[in-house]
Amino acid sequence: MLIGVVGLGLIGGSLAKAIKYNTDNTVLGFDIDYNVLLKAKLLGAVDGELTDEKIGECDMIITGLYPDDTKNFVIAHAEQFKKGAVVIDTCGVKAYVCNCLWRIAKQNGFVFVGAHPMAGLHLSGFENSDVTLFKDASMILVPDRDYDINVLEKVKKLFLSIGFTNIQRTTPEEHDKIIAFTSQLAHVVSNAYVKSPTAKEHKGFSAGSYKDLTRVAKLNEKMWTELFLENYQNLTREIDLMIENLQRYSDALKAQDGKKLCQLLKEGRECKESIDGDYKD
Repeated sequence: MLIGVVGLGLIGGSLAKAIKYNTDNTVLGFDIDYNVLLKAKLLGAVDGELTDEKIGECDMIITGLYPDDTKNFVIAHAEQFKKGAVVIDTCGVKAYVCNCLWRIAKQNGFVFVGAHPMAGLHLSGFENSDVTLFKDASMILVPDRDYDINVLEKVKKLFLSIGFTNIQRTTPEEHDKIIAFTSQLAHVVSNAYVKSPTAKEHKGFSAGSYKDLTRVAKLNEKMWTELFLENYQNLTREIDLMIENLQRYSDALKAQDGKKLCQLLKEGRECKESIDGDYKD
């Protein structure tokens, strides 16, 4: 296939590398920073530039852009995509993107499939992209309700060939509900946690717990602001529930209620054990 990758940052750059190095597909790339494209070509991550003329030749186009930029790109080029071509996004929210672009795709004769790779780093940019980023990772696919099974199988086959080992299919609404908890809330909590004045005094007093909880505090604030706002109802529900739960621990401590505190801790441990079982991240 001729595959175009739009946006050669951490995710787009890693996808381009993984496809180029692990499959026999031809990869064309585009980035708003032309120097990034030149570097990608120099390192063999792409075969050439994805120009407006080449867009209409691509069998598949994958965007590694923010949600608004994804919608704008697809809408702007909707009439240029080859009939029957598959366009895939990699945004962290799905309802905001899919519900609009499914309609655009139908009107213009191409197929749009929402996708969200469950892999990433707290770093960004092509310089941090990695051909092995998706090794053993999960990929969430969000196809239209009346999707073509053959198209979805082609998409799955590509992602399995570049390292993903678990392909999940869901709806935009279910995706956004769960991702608010598994990803977005974690970023909010981590980011808020390091704002304690005590954080400046942690050196020599911290180990794995601190590192685990603060890893994603170093985030891309522009991207996460957009993602949070586009999923604000699900995320605020999770934040409010977190506040309620934290308040229970605080109340037990202030009351010096050891029995209540022990019970809260026991419930959390049992909840973790029940949810995860033998599952490993």
